[in-house]
Amino acid sequence: QVQLVESGGGLVQAGGSLRLSCAASGRAFSTSTMAWFRQAPGRERELVATISVTGRSISYSDSVKGRFTISRDNAKNTVYLQMDSLKPEDTARYYCNTLLRSLTWGQGTQVTVSS
Repeated sequence: QVQLVESGGGLVQAGGSLRLSCAASGRAFSTSTMAWFRQAPGRERELVATISVTGRSISYSDSVKGRFTISRDNAKNTVYLQMDSLKPEDTARYYCNTLLRSLTWGQGTQVTVSS
């Protein structure tokens, strides 16, 4: 069973940066478009960014475009999310998964941005 382990979250002031990592076990990672999602209290989980297997196709939600950068290292089975110019509205728990949400969710990593 593929496991997803997210890390790198924390408390940061508005305008700051964080780099999230998601390590995946199993073969599914290297053959799947991967994505980062986030969920704020009382809100549905939303798609933040996606990256294709080769990394050549990347997309972002409008709310993070220009501030976040997704990348992946297939040799390490790891996907990253570099988050710059953070805003209080970025506060949420961040998760990774395949774009189709086909893997069991990990515990996520909490990102809190203070104003």
